[in-house]
Amino acid sequence: MATYCDISCYSNSLEKLLGWRAKGVSKYKQNVRVPDWIRKNTEYTIICLRGLFETDGSIYLDRGYKMANFVTIIPNLAKDVLKMIKDIGFEARLYCIKTKPVKRYTIRISKNVNNFIDTIGLKKD
Repeated sequence: MATYCDISCYSNSLEKLLGWRAKGVSKYKQNVRVPDWIRKNTEYTIICLRGLFETDGSIYLDRGYKMANFVTIIPNLAKDVLKMIKDIGFEARLYCIKTKPVKRYTIRISKNVNNFIDTIGLKKD
């Protein structure tokens, strides 16, 4: 059984490590991405996907079938998430919905959803 805890980290080097600024400019305007050091490591990819789905994702039933979605308005983040899902062996589709003032990107997993949930360690509560 996994144990979860909250961790706080303070450092003057975080912005360099993450590749984007935390203050002053929105993540959307910076077109943030998942850092290469996360995308190149399967363990970090899985942990990152868990965090992204916990904050900006959903799991729901569509006509009796379980689906998992991740939604963002940041184009590069959408591409990174799609690639990371595929890199850990799952199929996903990217949908772009033209909304105002910005487009919305939805990444949907419709096959092997329970396995995906288990793989990235999402809580089922």
